[in-house]
Amino acid sequence: MNYPLSLSFKLLALASQIYIRDANGNLLGYVKQKLLKLKEDINVYADEQQTQHLFNIKADRVLDFSAKYNFTDSRGNYIGAIKRQGMRSIWKANYEVFDGGDNQILQIREESAWVKVLDGLVGEIPIVGMFTGYLFNPAYVISTMDGNPVARLQKQPAFFESKFELEQKNQMSDEQQERVLLSVLTMTLLERSRG
Repeated sequence: MNYPLSLSFKLLALASQIYIRDANGNLLGYVKQKLLKLKEDINVYADEQQTQHLFNIKADRVLDFSAKYNFTDSRGNYIGAIKRQGMRSIWKANYEVFDGGDNQILQIREESAWVKVLDGLVGEIPIVGMFTGYLFNPAYVISTMDGNPVARLQKQPAFFESKFELEQKNQMSDEQQERVLLSVLTMTLLERSRG
């Protein structure tokens, strides 16, 4: 993949539509989240017309704070998962990423909890709260179990859409890149209520 990758979706759309593009602006993936689903079931396509299915992300339970989101490829093969670390994610976002054998291989940690706190406080102020998406931009570090960072996701300032940039910090295999991309995609959907 040609890094940095960008993930962008419109804040005013009824159903979340996410575009994944490489550094040259080429579309790598497209997601249109279904409305009113109690159990998340997200399909990732190679194109906006949704003709070439790439991946599926499916929650293992209905609307649960610590649900596990399973990744499958276009043939239905299980390739990994992401799970929010329940109570630890209240103060600062924490996620665990698993491989196809359900072994935890990566962790995602929010860099600064204060950004989350300030975003929540300022977001409640009338009129000023509309600008939190431009003022507060959380960042997340994706690292191996020994603490070696492999990628970093940073929210970019934007008013009418959410934009995230994913940069590579260390070499990753193709399978690891897929899991990182699916993980940050899932995480942005789960954290989208912020800014």
